[in-house]
Amino acid sequence: MQLYNTLSAKERAALLEEAGEDRLTLSFYQYAKIGNPELFRNHLFIKWDELNVLGRIYVAHEGINAQLSVPAKNFGNFKEFLDGIYFLENVRLNIAIEHDLKSFLKLKVKVRNKIVADGLNDETFDVRNKGVHVAAEKFNELIEDPNTVLVDMRNHYESEIGHFKNAITPDVDTFRDSLDIIEEQLKDHKEDKKLVMYCTGGIRCEKASAYYKHKGFKNVFQLEGGIIEYTREVNEKGLENKFIGKNFVFDHRRGERITDDVIANCHQCGNPCDNHVNCENEACHLLFIQCEECAKQMDNCCSTECQEIIKLPVDEQKALRAGSHNSNKIFKKGRSEKLKFGK
Repeated sequence: MQLYNTLSAKERAALLEEAGEDRLTLSFYQYAKIGNPELFRNHLFIKWDELNVLGRIYVAHEGINAQLSVPAKNFGNFKEFLDGIYFLENVRLNIAIEHDLKSFLKLKVKVRNKIVADGLNDETFDVRNKGVHVAAEKFNELIEDPNTVLVDMRNHYESEIGHFKNAITPDVDTFRDSLDIIEEQLKDHKEDKKLVMYCTGGIRCEKASAYYKHKGFKNVFQLEGGIIEYTREVNEKGLENKFIGKNFVFDHRRGERITDDVIANCHQCGNPCDNHVNCENEACHLLFIQCEECAKQMDNCCSTECQEIIKLPVDEQKALRAGSHNSNKIFKKGRSEKLKFGK
């Protein structure tokens, strides 16, 4: 019984190109009590591997958080499978605005302590006492209210390339960093202001809204389905789009174009640009913003040091990174001192 990937990302990419089938990129989440996450994880992997589903899925005792790429021809079977799981029946699926054949190249279903790393002790507050969910039209009304404080619950590298007009965009690297910072910044407005939050697909606001209500905020709202669902609604209903720029996404696309506005800059030359890339040096892999001109000059690297390393023979590159862990550098997300125009 196959429970893990047997193909490399390169091999999978070649197969996807050869097949040339339409694929849908989507995401969903659900908080639920899962008694045996490992057993549930295996159940998902077996079925989704049969359907040629690819993606990154986190399963925990508290629920599931999934970003996926599904063959269009298999979507009906995929949806039927979800509906057969009692807590996933009719779960909202956030369908991407832009689809890419290679948005995901592997199927990874992992068991985690939490489906979002929030750093909170859920035993200390009622996670079910969430804020009011609002759709696009009501959201637009709320954020025009002078008594509203609009907060972006995403990280700096996400809001850097796109955000709602007049939103507070915390300069943080992780979701858990933002929670206390936002509470401190808004501590004098717990009763007299409406706290309206948004994120990519809604999952971060689910926990944050309950946490802030526990902390004494009286009027808490969250954007239903996040930026993804908001964009779909404003397009379908002809509503005013109050989001500017790109929506950062956690797959190989790195972003979905929502408006033509480019509000970020290349981290190397400072020219307008909002394309995230990873450094070509696998021992670095830093996520940063790079324009096409700098990509040519720097061989898709973040620094001259990395540029020199990728020119070495492959065996020497492997020897240099043997035993090293680069996750800390990756999650600096554009804060490297090597980037002149980075944060």
